[in-house]
Amino acid sequence: MTGQDVQITEGMQRYVDLNNAYLARRSAYIRDVVKKWRFDTIAVHGLYSVQDAVEDYQGAIIEPAFLSSSQAYRDSDEMAAALAYLIPTWCYSRIANPSTYYYEWTLALLEGYGFAGETSCCSTSSGMAAIMTAVQPFLMHKRHNVYEPRNFLATAQCYGGTFQQFNVRLQQERDIECRWIEDPTDLDAWAARIDKNTRFLYGELPSNPQQGFFDIAAVADLAHAHDLPLIVDSTVATPALLRPICHGADVVVQSVTKTLSSSGFGICGAVIARKGLTTSIPIPELRNDFALYIKYLPNRDYGPNLHPMQAVLALNDMRTLRSKVDMMSRSTQKVAEWLSHHPRIENVAYLGLPDHPLHELASKYMWLVDAEHDDMYGKPVNRYGHLMSFCVKGGAGKARRFFDGLQRIWRATDLGRIKSVATIPAISTHQQQGEEGRKLANIPPNLVRLCVGAEHPDDVIADLDQALAGMDRK
Repeated sequence: MTGQDVQITEGMQRYVDLNNAYLARRSAYIRDVVKKWRFDTIAVHGLYSVQDAVEDYQGAIIEPAFLSSSQAYRDSDEMAAALAYLIPTWCYSRIANPSTYYYEWTLALLEGYGFAGETSCCSTSSGMAAIMTAVQPFLMHKRHNVYEPRNFLATAQCYGGTFQQFNVRLQQERDIECRWIEDPTDLDAWAARIDKNTRFLYGELPSNPQQGFFDIAAVADLAHAHDLPLIVDSTVATPALLRPICHGADVVVQSVTKTLSSSGFGICGAVIARKGLTTSIPIPELRNDFALYIKYLPNRDYGPNLHPMQAVLALNDMRTLRSKVDMMSRSTQKVAEWLSHHPRIENVAYLGLPDHPLHELASKYMWLVDAEHDDMYGKPVNRYGHLMSFCVKGGAGKARRFFDGLQRIWRATDLGRIKSVATIPAISTHQQQGEEGRKLANIPPNLVRLCVGAEHPDDVIADLDQALAGMDRK
């Protein structure tokens, strides 16, 4: 993993053997115990076991927050083995930390739930750091000191920060071409843009805020036919509703700040990848375990690490993920249906509405995990998430007047909160990409994004109703 030849001493080998035995026990625990659990049980426990608590952490039921910048070693042999990455280590919290390990293991298991292969995860300081971490390794030059033109394909309907990272940081500043796909449901549009210099395909679904969607399996098959990986931003859905790796995606990025971590206490992200992913990059370690590769090499050097306290806070938020996403989805469905009949609303974009043009496609992929094993449902149930958008009649001025009239729904750029939050993307999340970029991404000035929280939906509707009724008041 380090790319260096390491001479292993007898003392180092002793630590390698001890840690190989530990890793074997952990793999057996995952295979024989954890993989047999339901989604909710994995979300609650992850890989933090009673044995871990009793033997290492004085019986603490909740994963401890290791607020230390580094790890001490027993002797020089253990340090040498650790810094050669021959044994698991948290030599420095910029690279790893026990708290972030538990966070990563849990997310890898949740995104890999139902997947026959293995998954691993690399924590990051934010969702934007997760995107950077996921795409950068595929953009390297394959031959040293040889310039190669590079490009990648991405869905035009995406978060404004993603657009800026791809369009400005990569395309304008580094001359790496981003080929935007305006209609990701058109497989021919993807195929026509791929050439010998393409490095990966990237898509966000459901997209924020437009509710864009595409056929994951079909796009993954196309990518793999060209020896390319498919990277998917699944922040809005979370693994409670959608696990792209199960449908062929190679890498998933999560802004854990959002739906996964609904409290809003801090910023965090993650990159989850299947082991043995598809890529033309000639680095075996990258292909075999992408998340571990980026954790110990690129991210070690770039430093987009996650604070251990935030890892523990996010872990606690994730324990009730399925039930929260189910409740918020049901409430959003009710709110969307109400808005779709309101005379002051131009249109509503929510994948759960039967008349949405992508409803049937989204219904193929978006399912509440384990609903068929749930006493409440006992059968598969579609759920479409907490994010929706709608256009207010009368243009940008009316939209802003409605927005300013909200009393209980918070005006903020965040999403996925336990409290309902709304924003106008044209003046907030997508402002910096300019009018041309917003037109490409289908962001009109009268579009309002609404993320429904855990309040009773009737109270959310009441606030929307009074704000719409008050648009004409001066």
